Amino acid sequence: MLNRFGFLRREKRLLRAEPDFSPLARLMQVNWLYVLLICMLAGVGYIALYSAGGGSARPFAGPQIIRFGFGLLMMVGVAMVPPRLLRLLAWPMYAVSLLLLGLVLKMGHVGKGAERWVNIGGLQFQPSEFAKIALVLALATWFHRIGPERLGNPLRLIFPAIITLLPVLLVLKEPNLGTATIIGVIGATLFFSAGMRLWQIIILVAPIPFLGKFIYSHLHDYQKARIDTFLHPERDPLGAGYNIIQSKIALGSGGMWGEGYLHGSQGQLSFLPEKQTDFIFTMIGEEWGFVGGIAVIGLLGTLVLGGMLIALRSRNQFGRLLGLGIAMDFFLYCAVNLSMVMGAIPVGGVPLPLISYGGTAMLTMMFGFGLLLSAWVHRNDMDPE
Repeated sequence: MLNRFGFLRREKRLLRAEPDFSPLARLMQVNWLYVLLICMLAGVGYIALYSAGGGSARPFAGPQIIRFGFGLLMMVGVAMVPPRLLRLLAWPMYAVSLLLLGLVLKMGHVGKGAERWVNIGGLQFQPSEFAKIALVLALATWFHRIGPERLGNPLRLIFPAIITLLPVLLVLKEPNLGTATIIGVIGATLFFSAGMRLWQIIILVAPIPFLGKFIYSHLHDYQKARIDTFLHPERDPLGAGYNIIQSKIALGSGGMWGEGYLHGSQGQLSFLPEKQTDFIFTMIGEEWGFVGGIAVIGLLGTLVLGGMLIALRSRNQFGRLLGLGIAMDFFLYCAVNLSMVMGAIPVGGVPLPLISYGGTAMLTMMFGFGLLLSAWVHRNDMDPE
């Protein structure tokens, strides 16, 4: 269908016409201040994981920093890729993401009540993380092709709606409600940013409040338990409510200045569950206190704001949407994880980017940052049709 519209033929023609822009020149155009902020966040992650390992680089901090080094090289490499080549790769990457999500349902690794991982070359990989980035690329490519002036026709929204719903439904099937919701919000953000009309947005969001009861009735037992625990954690303090109760105790015990590095009682005495992944921010709050927690939140917020500013500086639709999609993905990661450990929303398996231990989330986020920096490097490209 895409070839019928002449899309791929035009992109290949424009790619051949790419002006001489040497790798060194592209490298000099990278936003190194933003790269420094990313490295600072990874440094916070190393310090926190070193503490989570009981004052040792093994088993968390050491492997994580090695992954970050690889991800950093990948990020800089992706930043130098021209947007026209990225648009050529968008649809193959989207197709691969759907294939991997399908493999999860057929032969996925089960963990905590859900099938979310596949083994590739002996390594566990979570395709839903990659699917978020692939969807951002696909939607940015499609809306760049259509242009905001033609979005007034509702028929133009059918195809992007389908490519958004497909990964959402596949991730829900795993089941992974948290990630599926994040994917849906990212898609909705790009719809709005592409120039979708207000009346179209109202039509799309109007049914959502009425679907709550239907969605709840189709949740798995462990997902319902998470919601019930969120509302009444004290009913099962040693079972379902244990995680969030211990998280609140640890955050509260940190006070203003914290109990001191490597001296957090809940974390170091192993009362705090999943302290290297979902609840890593709780360890930071316990050891560094309110001041340390606010500093980390400030760094996260600076990265989100910087990503949005990079997107807005782009002079072409593709760069703007690509940057906004990646910035929104990072923001949702942070907002969901921080809200979860503070007891504001039900507990889910959403890590804190570049701080929580885990390979898939880190490498896909670094790839996403590379796309964001590519939008910056090529921000002055008007990208004429």
